Amino acid sequence: MEFLTDEKLVIVGAAGMIGSNMAQTAIMMGLTPNICLYDPYGPALEGVAEELLHCGFEGVNITWTTDVAEALKGAKYIVNSGGAARKAGMTREDLLKGNAAIAEQFGKDVRTYCPDVKHITVIFNPADITGLITLLYSGLKPSQVTTLAALDSTRLRSELSKQLGIPADKIENCRTYGGHGEQMAVFASTTKVDGRPLTEIIGTEELPETEWEALKTRVIQGGKHIIDLRGRSSFQSPAYVSIEMIAAAMGGKPFRWPAGVYVNNDRFSHIMMAMETTITKDGVKVKPVDGTPAEEKELEQSYRHLCQLRDEVIELGVMPPIDKWGELNPYLNEKTC
Repeated sequence: MEFLTDEKLVIVGAAGMIGSNMAQTAIMMGLTPNICLYDPYGPALEGVAEELLHCGFEGVNITWTTDVAEALKGAKYIVNSGGAARKAGMTREDLLKGNAAIAEQFGKDVRTYCPDVKHITVIFNPADITGLITLLYSGLKPSQVTTLAALDSTRLRSELSKQLGIPADKIENCRTYGGHGEQMAVFASTTKVDGRPLTEIIGTEELPETEWEALKTRVIQGGKHIIDLRGRSSFQSPAYVSIEMIAAAMGGKPFRWPAGVYVNNDRFSHIMMAMETTITKDGVKVKPVDGTPAEEKELEQSYRHLCQLRDEVIELGVMPPIDKWGELNPYLNEKTC
């Protein structure tokens, strides 16, 4: 098997359903032969390692450990799903306090054990905040840390496919921006349906305005719907899409969806949010987002909601005030696009 790189990839939270699926996906996609599984819960972690070894993969060195220092030593790429899972009745924001503390420790561990890491993707919720905390305490450049935000866009494509009765592959450039949570900006102006602008379909008999609004709600509630159906949060889709992200950072195929990225410019200040991006070996770069006035208003509202969550974490003492961030990570005072 040919691999994108031979450098070390660490799956944090590998004993869980997302983490174990990420590990298998990374192997099947040929990312690297050097994969380390980390989780503090040893029995389940060993079980995951045994299962992967029983797959009979060729040319792959699978290691596992409950020692974070051993896991992160020499790591060049990390995907972290190691937060608490979202359960029935909970919003992503309900997870804020506990997972914020987990992200803080993870960032400090990165700074201590693998300061030369090339790229980290954080996917445990609320990912916009846990990614921001990781970035702050790790001391890494904003171009080196991304968060999973693509599921809202993939859910938009899925819902349009079901609603309009056409294959998903005929629906292009579905996009949601801002927060990966109950408030997000669902863009229609970027999307084409079998070559036609979605904006020309909304409000017609094919997709009445009321149906479009109901569809947007289903997209926003997509994660809750999975919990209602399966009794647990999503694991297959976040596992696959996050490995696509880290593959792009390794020099693989371009990532097809928006990613969570640190933004600090004249419009959005000191925040991690879903934007249009490119992810390459050189890291993640922000691209301009241009929507209709209504879409831009939704994006502004989503940004303000993220700022409230960020400020709540500051009030909890997990992060210092913004004017002190430069003491932990001077890169965060630099302007982004």
